[in-house]
Amino acid sequence: MASPDGERLIARRYRLSSKLGQGGMGVVWLGYDTLLNRRVAIKEVLVPPGLPPMEHERQLLRTAREARTAARLNHPGIVQIYDVAEQDGRPWIIMELIDAQPLDEIVRATGPIPVRQLADIGRQILSALTTAHEAGILHRDVKPSNILLTDEGRAVLTDFGIATAEGDSSLTQTGMVAGSPSFLAPERARGQAGGPASDLWSFGATLYAGLMGRSPFERGDTMATLTALLTEEAVYGRIPKVFHGVLRGLLERDPAKRLDAAAADRMLAAIQDEQRAKGGVPARSAAEEGQRRGRRGILLGAVAAAVVVGAAVAWVALPRGQGVPADAAISAPPSAVAATTPLPATPSATPTAEADPTRSATPQASPTLARRPPPVWRSRDGWSIAFPRGWRGSRSDVYTEWLRRDGNGHLGVHRVSAEQVTDAGSDPVEILRAAEEIFTPYTVELTTLRSGGVNSPVGVAAEWEFTWVGGDTTRAEWVVQGQTYRELRRAVVVDGAAYVVEWTMVADEWDKRRKVREHVLRSFTTGDAEVGTPG
Repeated sequence: MASPDGERLIARRYRLSSKLGQGGMGVVWLGYDTLLNRRVAIKEVLVPPGLPPMEHERQLLRTAREARTAARLNHPGIVQIYDVAEQDGRPWIIMELIDAQPLDEIVRATGPIPVRQLADIGRQILSALTTAHEAGILHRDVKPSNILLTDEGRAVLTDFGIATAEGDSSLTQTGMVAGSPSFLAPERARGQAGGPASDLWSFGATLYAGLMGRSPFERGDTMATLTALLTEEAVYGRIPKVFHGVLRGLLERDPAKRLDAAAADRMLAAIQDEQRAKGGVPARSAAEEGQRRGRRGILLGAVAAAVVVGAAVAWVALPRGQGVPADAAISAPPSAVAATTPLPATPSATPTAEADPTRSATPQASPTLARRPPPVWRSRDGWSIAFPRGWRGSRSDVYTEWLRRDGNGHLGVHRVSAEQVTDAGSDPVEILRAAEEIFTPYTVELTTLRSGGVNSPVGVAAEWEFTWVGGDTTRAEWVVQGQTYRELRRAVVVDGAAYVVEWTMVADEWDKRRKVREHVLRSFTTGDAEVGTPG
């Protein structure tokens, strides 16, 4: 049915305006309640075509049940359900309209959520989950895309699409497990009945993703992810140390030993208190920041979030001081996963739970660099680069980095797919501008020394050289507040892919390491290109 102005009406009352988003199970529209004169969000449920009548009916039952479940809950952290209408043979859910962005999109656009803000978001979501659990309702799909953040800092848990009342299996089918694999509790992955503790596991994985950009168990496909979920431990090497305790407690595989909501809330409150005691200025709303950057912000997140001062993902240790065979596996076996802790301000090269007691606190130049060429890392992605001998390497699926033993030198390579740089027009200068825009808020002072296109035997390239002073250290534990660094970034676009190579040194040592820097940058190659030789 259409309204007098030609817009579509649902149930003769709710006017559809424009799409707000779309997923596999439905479309969310911006709507207007013509009876109560207010804006609303309207979820159009998409039922796959060709379903048998019984399955079609089951889908409708599930949708109605979602509305009934969520409508029972009254909490500022839970999206309010107003009505369920039927139109064209399928249900439409009328919901509270919230001007907000999903947590996962914010992280992609602006990078990891600051520690103090994430603790606040976590406490709000815990409060919402507690309200649901006290009403006997499990969410069963807690994940970053189901958490909305407003400019005012309100965090809202949405999409109770597979929520159930405890003990109700009316919508369960044999052999099926509902929920997103990356955030699924291990007991539910095994097909066991879940409880409130299962939601808390998913909540813990969501907090982890807020800091790292992904679930600790995401492996690229469902079976590999489930295997990691059941057999591997989360890696905390890039997680701020203040979050280790609450995450380890929430990601305890035994539900009986897992942190409960009250204990988790106390730990998050302690994190907030500790951050306040440090005198930090409250972070700008992540949702506001993401909206300010708009589409460009999404590009920045895709291109530069992992390039800022280290990648926001789980890490795998690379051999130190040796080259790696060209056919080295892209994913190391579980035993090779680096179970690290955050690097201290003057870090050890070895990412273990304790700092190396034998290391010197004074930067030591490596005399071997002048006598023999640095080793070479060859990636299965088709690129290779020399790296300084003795530097410690770590790798994710899109970012590879090396850190000098004393923390005063850093080398990183970020590979970006062609799809992620579409908005930049595959322009390396634009890619570097995107990196600058997202990096600047995490420095006290950034001064560009030079920038622009450069000649490169590999592909179209540009360079950006600048100095910066360490400010917000949540992006990389090796950064020292107040320390002045000098950095050179080279963006290269070749064969449908973009790469950003970054070389960072404390400013006082920049000139001393010139020959090594030039050799390393010159050595970067892709495909079958020959590795450069020392100059």
